[in-house]
Amino acid sequence: MVKQCLICKNIFDEEEAGRSVFAEAGEWLAGEVWDDAGKLCTQCLESRAMLSMMYLHEKNT
Repeated sequence: MVKQCLICKNIFDEEEAGRSVFAEAGEWLAGEVWDDAGKLCTQCLESRAMLSMMYLHEKNT
């Protein structure tokens, strides 16, 4: 299914193949922390995961 990303507004395919571990971590954060699962593109999921590793210390333990 094709959707528009909530953060960057780019169009993305929800079933995109070749997901990275960062995108998987971003999906977990989207579901468990920010409640926006399925609404972000792969690039934003990856960026969220990387930034969370650096700055969201309370979720890294």
